[in-house]
Amino acid sequence: MFGTNPIAFGWPRPGRDPFVFDFATSAVARGEIELHRRAGLAVPGDWGYDADGVATTVAEEVLGGAMRTFGGHKGSALAAMVELLAGPLIGDMTSQESLAADAGRGGSPIGGELIIALDPAGFLGGALADHLVRAETMFEAIEAQGARLPSQRRYAARARSLREGVMIPGALHRDIMMLLERKD
Repeated sequence: MFGTNPIAFGWPRPGRDPFVFDFATSAVARGEIELHRRAGLAVPGDWGYDADGVATTVAEEVLGGAMRTFGGHKGSALAAMVELLAGPLIGDMTSQESLAADAGRGGSPIGGELIIALDPAGFLGGALADHLVRAETMFEAIEAQGARLPSQRRYAARARSLREGVMIPGALHRDIMMLLERKD
């Protein structure tokens, strides 16, 4: 029933990169399963089911069946919420309708995105700076426990890529070049 149904969130951090996360409500993003399929690798048994609803480690069977949601029944509820918000609520397709529209071509999902942007100053007015400091206190407490904030690794990777460039495997480069040469 569900696709990866991603959820994203961002929080401003004056003078710093924002606190940002973006994650699929499935146990793993569909692209990760596709990478396993292309490499001929098994996927972990808790990533998905085949078309008959049986747990499988065969990536192609998961892609033809169903991906598991993260977090059990709570993850399923979040996936349903995102499906409704970014589909029927805004007049766009559900994951199931997107698969039907794709007609087996294996393209990217077709569907909606609901973006809700809130300006903290609209809630806090002149007290905004004080409350952003409170948020920084929370971030510092998380890091003091030895955890990293979501997006820290992404920002570090971006800085490294800007400095050093990006290396990709030759096979991926060939795949990209073949796609560019296709006329359909």
